[in-house]
Amino acid sequence: MSEMYEYFQDFPEENPANYVGNRFDPAGAKRLRAEKAKLNQEQSALDAEILNIIEKARQSLKQE
Repeated sequence: MSEMYEYFQDFPEENPANYVGNRFDPAGAKRLRAEKAKLNQEQSALDAEILNIIEKARQSLKQE
């Protein structure tokens, strides 16, 4: 595994993770990954909030 890491360190243009579309852009790829990670975190928080709302609604229906 470390051989691949060292290879990509020596030849970053060979690393598919450094491409945005068909363009070699390591900074853009890093920025895109960060944006996707932030979006995933926000989506997870929203999903948790939705589940909380559903659970509260179920509990209120059981009480009626």
